[in-house]
Amino acid sequence: MTNFTIVTEFTLIGFSTNQNMYVLHSVLFSITYLWALMGNVLIIMVTTLDQHLHAPMYFFLKNLSFLDLCLVSVTIPKFIFNSLTHNNSISFLGCVTQVFSVVVLGSAEMFLLTAMSFDRYAAICHPLHYEVIMNMGTCVQMAAVSWLGGGLSAVMHTAGTFSLSFCGPNVVHQFFCDVPQLLAITCSEYLLREIVAILISVVVEFCCFVFIVISYIYIFSAINKIPSTEGRSKAYSTCLPHLVVIVLFTSTAFTAYLKSTLASPSLSDSVISVFYTVVPPTLNPIIYSLRNKVMRKALGMLIEIKFIKK
Repeated sequence: MTNFTIVTEFTLIGFSTNQNMYVLHSVLFSITYLWALMGNVLIIMVTTLDQHLHAPMYFFLKNLSFLDLCLVSVTIPKFIFNSLTHNNSISFLGCVTQVFSVVVLGSAEMFLLTAMSFDRYAAICHPLHYEVIMNMGTCVQMAAVSWLGGGLSAVMHTAGTFSLSFCGPNVVHQFFCDVPQLLAITCSEYLLREIVAILISVVVEFCCFVFIVISYIYIFSAINKIPSTEGRSKAYSTCLPHLVVIVLFTSTAFTAYLKSTLASPSLSDSVISVFYTVVPPTLNPIIYSLRNKVMRKALGMLIEIKFIKK
């Protein structure tokens, strides 16, 4: 029999059912969103307008910033609006859109971070052949594969999740529509299709994570051969924050998607989701731009040209 949906909307219960906490949550998320928005937009502007930054590293960084900008825009504005209006509902179509968008952006970001780790490996371990290895054609292909991989993953998860029946409770214990929490409230017994899709995604992204770790092992090995203590410290201060954000992003995403849907929903589910949907887009502008002298210099020149000299 063809599955049909009786539920026409879902209710998002994120961090608290206490009405007094809604304003606090909306303020905190508004500040976070504005910071992520401003930081990622600045990175996109600087890497686009400054001809000196038309290099593979900054090409990937611009793509990463665009992904992060879209990722926070899919979830946070809706949560802020619901908190301020005291209306936690989201339409069925809106929920489908959120699931598809979060999966495509999250998966594409994982693939792109993998490409960025390879770029750093090529730059540090094979500097003489870097321009040959990471030519612009290769960079464009890597970015295209990242988007394509994210799209395929999103189609697989969205189709697998919403082919199920939702005919009972419609309360999603999350601040956005997330696959694990939707599986917890489905009244369909045929979960195998989506569980297989989750396992496939976990395996693929775990392989990406292993590739990233191996790349950084080679990178750190090359850094240790730098004779200057100051040079080693500078290289480590650049690479370690990248790796920390990647580990945070992947570990929390794995935890959220591998957690049993039969377990009772808790506040920790929403907190974990923040670490892979909100924290990386907020931290990436700090790690990749404010701590990067070239980016700071380019940003300063852009501000001087656009505003001071007018």
